[in-house]
Parts: sequence; C-alpha cells; structure tokens
Amino acid sequence: MGISISGKPKVDMKELISWKESIVNKLNKGVETLLKAAKVELISGWAKFRNAKTCEVSGGDKEYIINAEHVILANGSQSVELPFMPFDKNIISSTEALELSEVPKKLVVIGAGYIGLELGIAYRKLGSEVTFIEALDQILPIYDTEMTRPINLWLKKHKVTVNLGAKAKGAVTKGNVTTVEYVDSSGKNHKIKADKVLVTVGRKPNTQGWGLEKMAVDMDGPFVKVDKQCRTSMKNVWAIGDIIGEPMLAHKASAQAEMVSEIIAGHKREFDPVSIAAVCFTDPEIVGVGLTPDEAKEEGIETIVGKFPFAASGRALAMDAGKDGGFVRITARKDNQVIVGIHAVGSHVSELSGEFALALEMGARLDDISGTIHVHPTLTEAFAESALATLGHAIHISN
Repeated sequence: MGISISGKPKVDMKELISWKESIVNKLNKGVETLLKAAKVELISGWAKFRNAKTCEVSGGDKEYIINAEHVILANGSQSVELPFMPFDKNIISSTEALELSEVPKKLVVIGAGYIGLELGIAYRKLGSEVTFIEALDQILPIYDTEMTRPINLWLKKHKVTVNLGAKAKGAVTKGNVTTVEYVDSSGKNHKIKADKVLVTVGRKPNTQGWGLEKMAVDMDGPFVKVDKQCRTSMKNVWAIGDIIGEPMLAHKASAQAEMVSEIIAGHKREFDPVSIAAVCFTDPEIVGVGLTPDEAKEEGIETIVGKFPFAASGRALAMDAGKDGGFVRITARKDNQVIVGIHAVGSHVSELSGEFALALEMGARLDDISGTIHVHPTLTEAFAESALATLGHAIHISN
C-alpha cells in the first residue's frame, strides 16, 4: 500500500494513492454490479436540466435526452474557495489532498475544522511539517473543549503548529513554493512558506451549472428546500444529501435516498431521525450523537452527566489507546434518565457510533445501557461504564 517499514520507514505516495484508488474502484464496481442485477440503466456523462423533468446528458458515448416521471437531485457539495486565495497547483482543496503524488515537506492548512484536522493529521503522520491557521479561538469549534483536549495533546506531542485567532490574507506562488500571508490574534502580520496550502474553510452545495434555476424549486438560502420526505416544491422532484443542507454526511444522504426510493415505490416513509451520529476521523477520533451538556442546558433540559475514561479500559490499554485522554460521556435527562447525548473521544471510537445512535433512536434510558451485558474485553464496555457513572454506580472508576 505504499508504506515500507523495513529499515527506515518510507512512503511511496503514488503507490499509496493507487492502493486507495483500488479500494474505491472495487466498491464502485460492486455498486455497478448491483445496479446491473436490478436492471438499472447507468448513463455516464454531464447532466443539464431543460426543465424540472427534462434532462440532457452529454460527454459520454453519446448524447441523451431523458424525460422523467420522478427526479432525485443528489448533486453533493464542493469545497469553498477563498476569493483572495484561488485554487491552483499549490493551493488545493480536500479533493486534491487525496490525490497528491508526493508528500509535501511543508503543509499549511487554512481552517482547523474536522476536514482540515483529519487531513492535516494524516499528512503529519506521513511526514509533513504541518501548520494550521484558524480564525476562531479553538480547533474543531463544533465540539466543546473537553472533547478536543486529546486532539490538542496529539498536535502538541507531534509538533504541529496551530495558530488560533489568525486569519489568512493571501498567498503568492513562485515556482513550487507558495508564501502565505496571515495576521495573528494580536494583529501582527506573518509570512510562511509551504509546498502545499490546503484550504478547508467549509463546503457549499453543488447548485450551479446543471440547470437548477430552470427547475422552479424553492430554495432555503443556498440549499434546495425540502420537507420531511425530501420533496421539493416541484411535484415528483426530490432532493437529498448535501444539496439540502447540514449535516453534510454521506450516511445521511444514503438514508434519505433509501427513503425517497421507497416513497416512489408506494411506501409510507418520512425522514425523522432522533439524531445522526457524526465522526471526526482525527487522532484520536471523535464521535458525537445528540446534545452536549451545554446544548441540553440551552434547551432548558436539566441533565446528569457521566464519563468513563479509556485509561480504565483493559482493551484500550492493550491497544495502546488508553493514554490519549479519551473517554465516553453520556448526557441524560435528570427526571427520567432518558439519554439525550453521547460523545466519545479516543482511538477507534468511530466503531462505537452505531451503538450510540441506536441508543438515542430507541429512546434508551441509562439502565438500558448499564443493564446490557457488554463483551469483555472491548471498547464498548466503556459505554456501559459511562452509563453506570452517570447513575453514580461506576464499577471500574471511583464515583
């Protein structure tokens, strides 16, 4: 896969990207096989709508004009480009960051949200010197500081420079080197040189260039407006995923696609999840579903909160994953002990996201979780222990 550890560790980026592409292609081929088995016609090309139900497709083997009874818009999103720092060969988005042929010696990341942190940490592991420029006063601003503390510890340990309260002003590329200008939190100007500059300041829906304006659908700001069944204002035109708004998550779009397909087939469905789990694939990872303690307080919910550290988990310690300050935290209503939020930070916690989401979806109480026998030794034990801690009955930590 492009990583050699015989002797001095080496990274062959071209081979690594080839390995990544082989997995993507294998998954794509699998989906194509399923489509073929279901007798679905797959047309490759660029689509442009003449009106809400008429679409022309070009750029493939031949041109098509399709008149549809139903249309599902699933156009996704794209990286936001800074007007004073347009993308070029050195100033890149997350898409190009996943296709580099060489590991940049020096990487500057504009924005310390989840995409920037995920990619910045990945490239630090591959050997890049990484510097973050973040306008806000903390990394991963969608999470509270308790959740981000282990990530901050990792960044400090691995000598990643993080400039908070700093704003990029522009960049100049000469040859293969780009000089980024930014102002720090005190107002002082700085310049930093980089082989690549990764801009991760957000994403926007793909609403331009394919005829959306000719479809006469209502908009909700930059997004297509839909109801709980993902119907737009135009009859039999549906929209799913990033194009209809936050959260911009692939698993949300997939669930909406399944629902819309079933509605078109005549079933009664609507999209009304209690909450959707989200994962930040940093090191350590973060997973969250439902309300944080602060969010619950803002909604007027009186809560009880419990936490269990992975440092007390045998499985985490055996995986050398208990030293990063990670934990599982549960937020529950004080009156009836119904769980309203679950958050965790630590190595491999993304694998707990399914159980967390299920707990909220089923309306689980603390004793539903603490009373479920969890396999030993696994990371999932920390979930049961955190429920016990919330009740004040923790077994493997002091109450």
